[in-house]
Amino acid sequence: MLGFIKKDIIMLKSNFKTLAILIVVYIIMAFKGIMDISFILPFISVMIMISTFSYDEFNKWNSYACTLPNGRKNVVKSKYISTLLMIIITTFIVGLASFIITYTQTQKVNYEEILSIILGTSFATILLESFMYPTIYKFGVEKARIGIFVSVFGIAIIGGLLSNIFNFGKVLELLKLLENYIIIIIPIIMVVMLYISYKISERINLNKEF
Repeated sequence: MLGFIKKDIIMLKSNFKTLAILIVVYIIMAFKGIMDISFILPFISVMIMISTFSYDEFNKWNSYACTLPNGRKNVVKSKYISTLLMIIITTFIVGLASFIITYTQTQKVNYEEILSIILGTSFATILLESFMYPTIYKFGVEKARIGIFVSVFGIAIIGGLLSNIFNFGKVLELLKLLENYIIIIIPIIMVVMLYISYKISERINLNKEF
């Protein structure tokens, strides 16, 4: 499986320079207060990892991997691990940048705010990965992108309609009660989401014909 992970990293080498340039540009913009980089960099890392699915499809990689011992399982497992590594690296960069920017601008550091940024970006990107990867394994990269684009707009419309019909006051009250435990709850939810997503992707790939 280590070879599978190395394969993804080698495929991403051409994108590392672009990612490095984007990191520098976004950090400079964050220093100037033009934009918030909290979610952008981890999001970009996931999107770059998704591009490896296109390379795999073009080069018939999955067909070859199926002939290897535990190839179908290792293909999925390595993709999740590689993406998780990218998320961890970019989230660390975001946390470090937030620390430096806050300190240089205010001479103070709000550790709770930085922790909330790290938790928030990690949750959002893992949610994105957990939703997109099973969809990609099921329908392929191009169809998955269209489906996800439609789904995002559909969820936004449904959410807007529900907000006008229902009173979410009780939900907000519940969230306030859970606020003290959020540092424990969010990591648990992330692990559960990622595990469920991985098992779904694994099952899809085991039953897929190449």
